[in-house]
Amino acid sequence: MAEVSYYTKEGLEKLKEELQYLKTTGRANIAKAIAEARDKGDLSENAEYDAAKEAQGLHEGKIAKLEEVLSNARLLDESKLDTSKVLALSIVKIKNLKNGATMSYQLVSETEADLKAGKISVTSPIAQGLLGKKVGEKTEITVPAGKIEFEILEISR
Repeated sequence: MAEVSYYTKEGLEKLKEELQYLKTTGRANIAKAIAEARDKGDLSENAEYDAAKEAQGLHEGKIAKLEEVLSNARLLDESKLDTSKVLALSIVKIKNLKNGATMSYQLVSETEADLKAGKISVTSPIAQGLLGKKVGEKTEITVPAGKIEFEILEISR
């Protein structure tokens, strides 16, 4: 049984666009590569043909995986989410109590995570330590570098 993942509207659209691209342009490019390799002669000793067929198999596997992810994807209605505590899709402003640095992260699904954009996966250690907490609460989170204590300053959508 596959795991259900929750997505923002943008994240779900991005997945659908990628699947559409793979099914159309991606498949066409691979078919062209196979045809070109086939035209080069004897298939039993044609490394280009073997490589193109292998690429086709990997491509179809990627399509199947993406279809599975989409079949288990759920769209979250951000307007109905509780902002009193940290949940998936929350934007959380936290303060590192050791060095005083403040950071803001949005908790998103694994496939939408992008640290440069301030989006971290709900399965990451920091997100796991923040889930369910309220403004003003302090939490100690174990990260690869050790334990860090954070205070939740603000929760928004």
